[in-house]
Amino acid sequence: MNLPSQLLEKAVAEFAKLPGVGKKTALRYVLYLLRQEPADLKQWSAIVARLSEEIKYCEICFAIAENQKCEICSNPTRDHSTICVVEDIRDLIAIENTGQYHGTYHVLGGIISPMNGIGPMDLHIDPFIKRVEAGGVKEVIMALPSTMEGDTTNFYLYKKLGALRVTLSTLSRGVSVGDELEYTDEVTLGQSILLRVSYESSLSRK
Repeated sequence: MNLPSQLLEKAVAEFAKLPGVGKKTALRYVLYLLRQEPADLKQWSAIVARLSEEIKYCEICFAIAENQKCEICSNPTRDHSTICVVEDIRDLIAIENTGQYHGTYHVLGGIISPMNGIGPMDLHIDPFIKRVEAGGVKEVIMALPSTMEGDTTNFYLYKKLGALRVTLSTLSRGVSVGDELEYTDEVTLGQSILLRVSYESSLSRK
């Protein structure tokens, strides 16, 4: 793509790094920003800059936070004896939007995927195991994608937590096999949380 400005080319190249954004879409974004008022553009760029400077990750669950602890982990009204394990922040948001879950979370930051070179040590699994080992946790809900990688990660957690006295459950199969949680409608996802099943029972049905 030949552009009349090197700065424009650099801006398009940066936008094209975003997931699902090609160079033509990136160019549309850049040209849209150029049509905005200078004050609006400065505000937009200032907010983007603040993301890297001010956004942190919760020291307990690894969700996005503005302080050492996220709002959920620091909320005394949440059920801290229940932990819902999710792949990333998008799944946490999807479950929160159902309004059906009132426990806490643990964000793994991905799922085990040998094909992509992602192993257990690349995820926030060890801090999660230590969190459960510390006591006070009665149930772990494994709310990972119903894909081969998600099932592999579920089974790995199951083996690691097997010796601990916690109830292990998983989403009911209202969420279709192969579905990503962030794209599941809120009613279905909410029912899957409420009607969660024992993880061992889910193994016997496969």
